[in-house]
Amino acid sequence: MKTSWSIRLVRALFFAFSVFIGMAVAVGIDQEAWTGGVSGAAFMGLLLVLDAILAHFTLRDFSHATLGLAVGLFCAWLITRIGVFQLAYFQNHANGADLQNIVEICIYGTLAFFGVTFALRSDRDQFAFLIPYVRFRRDGSEGEPMLLDTNVIIDGRLPAVFATGFLSGTVVVPRFVLDELQRLSDSAEPAKAMRGKRGLEMMEKLRAQTEMNVSIHEASSSPADVPVDTLLVNLARELNARLLTNDENLAKVARLRSIKALSFHELAGALHPELSVGDELRLPLTKPGKDKNQAVGYLPDGTMIVVNNAAPRIGQTVEVVVSGTLPTTAGRLIFAEIKPGA
Repeated sequence: MKTSWSIRLVRALFFAFSVFIGMAVAVGIDQEAWTGGVSGAAFMGLLLVLDAILAHFTLRDFSHATLGLAVGLFCAWLITRIGVFQLAYFQNHANGADLQNIVEICIYGTLAFFGVTFALRSDRDQFAFLIPYVRFRRDGSEGEPMLLDTNVIIDGRLPAVFATGFLSGTVVVPRFVLDELQRLSDSAEPAKAMRGKRGLEMMEKLRAQTEMNVSIHEASSSPADVPVDTLLVNLARELNARLLTNDENLAKVARLRSIKALSFHELAGALHPELSVGDELRLPLTKPGKDKNQAVGYLPDGTMIVVNNAAPRIGQTVEVVVSGTLPTTAGRLIFAEIKPGA
């Protein structure tokens, strides 16, 4: 994994500091300064090795491990305070004090180990059992980051929706989503290549929007055979983020895992006007209907309205009155009549 310049700078500064401290200590105890410098460099080298081993250990893992360690040590403290070492075996043993210290170390070490491992295997929701009135999540969804999938980036409506103010928060685009867009743009199939290029163009527009705070999440490396949708759901859960997607199946899976999923398709469906019998509106008639006397018009959101006895008015914008609705598998079919006198 590529190391950022800031981490390299911190490593260099601490390396120099360790060498300096080692030399200062060596001089203070009447030793050669170079021996202290070598000792300081060796100590910092050990820390660098540990840092490389723990490169994928996140701050969330560290907080879980710290809490688990505290719980394990607390349980060990309780066990050592219930009078186990007051038993005659420890009191009458020739090396009772040494044996007591060994047993205490084993108890503390065992429970500390299991406390850390149990905590690392637990998710944030399970900590609510330990701390009943504390939830590891933000109070409101408005400040939560919003994770984007490939489809919603290609869709292209995101900048316009953000400009209205209905969506807010930091927009997070994972690195593996950008990689998928690049693979699509390099595809030999023209349709996929066009979608990929459109997605990359939309990313440039998103970064240029002043009202949007877009960040690229450098997700840790994952197996190549793991689907992007699975990576998205896991990352959304890790970041406690909302998932913005137009993939209905992905949205269902996210909600099953208690992740808030947002969909433009569902938003558009919720914004369809609820027309009822007697409502009046102006409608452009664009084409004939199934019956020879019918004409068809469309509202700006795509809702189709069938107007009876309006075939001669095709190509005109007329005032109509809703006369009825009919539920269908594709949605509601709305019927209307030309307004008298129109």
